[in-house]
Amino acid sequence: MAQLVEPLIPALRRYARALLRDRVAADDLVQDGLERAIGRWHQRQADGNARSWLFAIVHNLALNRMRQSGRRGPHLPLEAADGVSFGTPAQEQGLQHRDLVRALQTLPEEQRSVVLLVSVEDLSYAEVAEVLKIPIGTVMSRLSRGRERLRLAMEGAAAAEAAGVPHLRRVK
Repeated sequence: MAQLVEPLIPALRRYARALLRDRVAADDLVQDGLERAIGRWHQRQADGNARSWLFAIVHNLALNRMRQSGRRGPHLPLEAADGVSFGTPAQEQGLQHRDLVRALQTLPEEQRSVVLLVSVEDLSYAEVAEVLKIPIGTVMSRLSRGRERLRLAMEGAAAAEAAGVPHLRRVK
């Protein structure tokens, strides 16, 4: 077996490098192909050509890897990921949004409307006072109290999640 396989290794490496265009990945491919060939040597047709059999194994492994990398996307080794910063996971943003909406619903109507008009709709204090027909000082105090209640509610939700306390809800 070694007499048939060993002389073919340089040709298999050249073929793998041509397929993958990456020296390290090609060497890994040839190693995997040789491992598979040795492990399944008993399945080889005795009168068949060992060279074509080995090339077929390497070719099929290369196709499988190319398909797999197409599904998975580009590979980034862990060593190269030291300087890469990843964004906040979408799940975390969704949970924060859910907690914020729940906290907004707990605010009294006068505070909620002021918080929404100033923070979401980006109206000035004077415009909010005009819309709600209240003095600017009242707008500022309601906004301050509403923001404080939101902050406390959000900190409480974050603390509860950190402690592993699930959100409870009433089911009728």
